[in-house]
Amino acid sequence: MYDNFDGIVIQIAGFDIAVHTSVLVWLTICLILGILLVIAGQKFKKAEADKAPGGMVLVFEQIIGLLTFIVENSLGKNTRKYLWFYGTCMMLMLISNLSGLLGVQPPTSNLSVNATLAVTMWLIIQSTALKEKGIIGKLKGWCEPMVLLFPLNVIGDFTLPFSLALRLFGNLLGGTIIMALVYSLFSVLNSLLTGLGIALFAVTPFLHMYFDIFAGFIQTYIFFTLSTFFLGQELPEE
Repeated sequence: MYDNFDGIVIQIAGFDIAVHTSVLVWLTICLILGILLVIAGQKFKKAEADKAPGGMVLVFEQIIGLLTFIVENSLGKNTRKYLWFYGTCMMLMLISNLSGLLGVQPPTSNLSVNATLAVTMWLIIQSTALKEKGIIGKLKGWCEPMVLLFPLNVIGDFTLPFSLALRLFGNLLGGTIIMALVYSLFSVLNSLLTGLGIALFAVTPFLHMYFDIFAGFIQTYIFFTLSTFFLGQELPEE
């Protein structure tokens, strides 16, 4: 049953729990990033305010500044309240997107991982809307700017997680497949004409720059820009 399964199977109380490799990579990234953040937090506590930051403190100051800029565009005065969550998720997603450079399947090329992230974002948005506006306020929002648009507004709300998940999944998986096809093509060409494939492999770093690095950054930015934008729409206006 699990002969062609790419991952590990854990048996607990007679039940088989299949864990895909991409999920294992995701959990490993979470563990490593968690350790780094704890270490960085300790260094921040010990840092002297009257001295210029350096080392890990400087690196994380720049990272936090960038994450704040992305979130602040949509959340404004509520940035500090949500930065810890969205900032952590952005770092996890970016590292996951770039993990393909290490020769592993990026966790974000697995639809189940993306769907989990997208549903989490959607639940935060909807729970915030109910908390800030109440059920009546939410229903009124679906009727704006006119009652006739109620069905479209409801559909738009409930299709958001599908849009977020499928956009990220399609772009990351597409890049992975294209790079796999490129390497297969170059291997075939090298077997037909010795040396040609090797020369073509010199092009692959530039392809990785686009499909892994550029796409990894831009998809992370788009995912969380959209997520925080829709959350910002449900928060009180400044």
